[in-house]
Amino acid sequence: MLYKYMKTARMAALERTNGGVAYLFPDILIKVFTLIPLVYLWRVVMSSGADVGMSLEQMLTYTYVSALLADMLVIKTTATGWLSDGVLLKLYGRPLSVFGQLAAQTAGRWAPMLLMFSLPMALMAPLFGVRLIPVSPLFIVSLLLCVTLGFAVDFLFACLSIKLRNMNWLVDRTRVAIAMVFSGTIIPIRLLPFGLADVMKYQPFACLGGSPLSIFVGAADAGETIALQILWNLILWPAALLIWRKSQEGMVSYGG
Repeated sequence: MLYKYMKTARMAALERTNGGVAYLFPDILIKVFTLIPLVYLWRVVMSSGADVGMSLEQMLTYTYVSALLADMLVIKTTATGWLSDGVLLKLYGRPLSVFGQLAAQTAGRWAPMLLMFSLPMALMAPLFGVRLIPVSPLFIVSLLLCVTLGFAVDFLFACLSIKLRNMNWLVDRTRVAIAMVFSGTIIPIRLLPFGLADVMKYQPFACLGGSPLSIFVGAADAGETIALQILWNLILWPAALLIWRKSQEGMVSYGG
């Protein structure tokens, strides 16, 4: 069974590059030309005396790792195209778990960008004065919990788009906006103003990208952070499975 999911992941990776490797160059250039200015921007901001609750080294590493692992820190599966692309109709026609297929497809689609962007930029990190060594090995545990929770969150948003049907584009854009602000991948949770950081660090989106990144740079208590991630996994996965099962009754797609 595992072999079948691995084949699914491989097909998804090949599909990402079926237009040729050059097809990914625009996406890679956008990521590069976004990351490098951010690194130098934080240098300027923090050298001016701004207090962001982290050292310059921590902030640069946080930003850099966030860019390298972006796809894994906030999960987005093909379930968001369930109506327009007929994705779920195709998945239900195969003798495999729909969740398993979505997870395998998503992981497979990470591979090209990890090889063509993340790996080269990781090797170039010393040129930008960035240290890519995690403070705690528990970063790996936190990242795995982040990924599992990310799938649960994505499935819940997919269920919402199924409920709203023709508003799936709006649901997707809303999800992206919420994750961008409250996951801590772009702006660390601790930088939120008006005391929001003390409250928002306990919400489920903060257990996505911001948690493993904070552990990576040593800006959060690893034990407390991982415990919170486990708690939200235990809450959201049963909810996602239950709501998904009920959502199937109202599911439609092009083709049937």
